[in-house]
Amino acid sequence: MSLDIDQTTFRALTQIAREENCDIDEIIKGAIRRDLFRRTRAKKAIRPDERLIAPLRALLADDFAYARDWQDLQKRLQYKGYALREAGAGLALVCATSGERRAKASDLGYSYTRLMRRFQAPFPGHSHAYLFHRAR
Repeated sequence: MSLDIDQTTFRALTQIAREENCDIDEIIKGAIRRDLFRRTRAKKAIRPDERLIAPLRALLADDFAYARDWQDLQKRLQYKGYALREAGAGLALVCATSGERRAKASDLGYSYTRLMRRFQAPFPGHSHAYLFHRAR
């Protein structure tokens, strides 16, 4: 297999290979390996549909704004048929009856870190409670 590389790129690769005491082939193979690894490991940026998020944000704005603590927030959300649940290192808004995920709390404008700081406590039972100490 041969690659058609322009002179500027070839000179840059030659310089790197000289500095690292290796062949240009090794530099290229390493770059390809890293790129393939990155592509297979990278999370896809899934943008929430604003047409679905905006009504939820409006419906729950007062609940997030006026809740005194985690328990109060959960009670307010429950009244409207929702609940917060752990989701990775954050929180997700779910349907209280089915548990079906509706949105990430951060999509609604309330990141887990922001809520922890405000309530001065981690979300009850959250497995990433250590984030509370980092957030403070």
